[in-house]
Amino acid sequence: MGLLDGKVAVVTGAGAGLGRAYAQLLAREGAAVVVNDYAQGPAEEVATGIREAGGTAVASVADVGSVEGGESILQDALSAFGHVDILVNNAGILRDKSLLKMGEADWDAVIRVHLKGTYCVTRAVFGQMKEAGRGGVIVNTTSTSGLRGKFGQTNYGAAKAGIWGFSNSLAQEGLKYGIRVWTIAPAAASQLIDGMVSDEYKKVFTPERVAPVLLYMVSDLSGQQTGKTLLAGGGYVGEIRMEIGPGIVPPEQFDAHALAAAVAAGKVMLPERDLNFVNAYGPAQKSH
Repeated sequence: MGLLDGKVAVVTGAGAGLGRAYAQLLAREGAAVVVNDYAQGPAEEVATGIREAGGTAVASVADVGSVEGGESILQDALSAFGHVDILVNNAGILRDKSLLKMGEADWDAVIRVHLKGTYCVTRAVFGQMKEAGRGGVIVNTTSTSGLRGKFGQTNYGAAKAGIWGFSNSLAQEGLKYGIRVWTIAPAAASQLIDGMVSDEYKKVFTPERVAPVLLYMVSDLSGQQTGKTLLAGGGYVGEIRMEIGPGIVPPEQFDAHALAAAVAAGKVMLPERDLNFVNAYGPAQKSH
C-alpha cells in the first residue's frame, strides 16, 4: 500500500530536476501522475519512465504561463484519470541580472512562468477540486530569494514572494472546500542553476532529498495542516513564517524621534537576522 493509492497528481515542470523527482516519488507511492513540461521530449521521457517502473503516468505538454495552458493541463488530467487530488506548481525559469541590467523581457518572462503560471494552473485545478467535492492538496513553490532576498534576483524574488502571498490567501479560500494549500521553499541542484553551483553542492542538495518533504505535504501524514511553508534542502527541513516585532503603542504625542528612541530601546525591531542563514542550504550566492 502506498501513501497516495487512488490519488491523481499534477506536477508542473516535471521534465527534469525537482519536478521529475516529485513525479517519480508520487508515482511510487501509488498516485497516477500527470507529468507537465513545456517541452514534449522531457515530459514523455519522465512519464514513460514511471510507466516502465510499474507506475501510472501521462505527459501533458503545455505552457503554464497562459490560462489556456492551465486549462489544457487540467483537461489532460481529466481525460486520463477523471479528477485531480494533488497539484504541485513547480515550473520555473531564471533570468538573473542586477536590476539596472534587467530588461523588461527578463522581468516579464520570470513573472509570467512563476507567478502567473501558478495562477493559471491553480485556478483551473482549484475549480475542479471544488466542484468534485473531494478536497485536495495544492503545493506552490516559493524560494529563499523571495522570502529573504538574493542579489541579482529581483524578478525571481518578486515572483516567489508573490507566490507565497498567493498561497497564504488561497489557503483561507480552500478551507470551506477541504483543499489544503502548502508552500515549499526547496534548495536543490537543477538545470536552472547547473553552472552556478559546485560539485559538492550537487552531491548534497539533490532533488531526491527534497521530494520526501513534498510527499509529506500532499499525503495524509500531514493531517489537516494548511497555509504553512516548509524550507527543504540538503537534509534540512524547517517551517518558516512571518514574524512581527514586539512593537509599541504610540502615545498621542508621537514623532519620528520618539520612534527612534523606542527602536534604540529594543521595543520595535526584531533581532538582526543572519543574512547567511541560507548557508543551511549551501553557499548563499548559490542557493535555489
